[in-house]
Amino acid sequence: MLSVSDQISIPLTEIEIQAIRSQGSGGQNVNKVSTAIHLRFDIKTSSLPEIYKEKLLTLKDSRISSEGVVNIKAQRYNSQIKNKEDALNRLAEIIKHATVQKKARRPTKPTKASEVRRLQGKAIHSRRKSLRGKVKDE
Repeated sequence: MLSVSDQISIPLTEIEIQAIRSQGSGGQNVNKVSTAIHLRFDIKTSSLPEIYKEKLLTLKDSRISSEGVVNIKAQRYNSQIKNKEDALNRLAEIIKHATVQKKARRPTKPTKASEVRRLQGKAIHSRRKSLRGKVKDE
């Protein structure tokens, strides 16, 4: 069970984890051992509540495909176990990000003093710009 929050947990049977060979330098270990983890999680067929599924599918995240599958490749560590934990933590973070409800913005008015300061600044700027023009003969 992957515990995302107190109310949300995902059975590991819904998460497809595959060990693959890591890219980059690392000597003989990279050539012989599959330490990187490729994680796939299908949002549409998961046991998540519908509200969270909709929010996840509307997220603008490159790790979420158009079919609703989360793809995570973890290869930070030289250990398969650490990479697996890292991939699961990253999946949990994506889901947590979708579950956070944004606070509604209350429209506010500027104060009278800030309005006066803004207009004074505009007047000073206008005067300064008008002085940059051609000199008039009197």
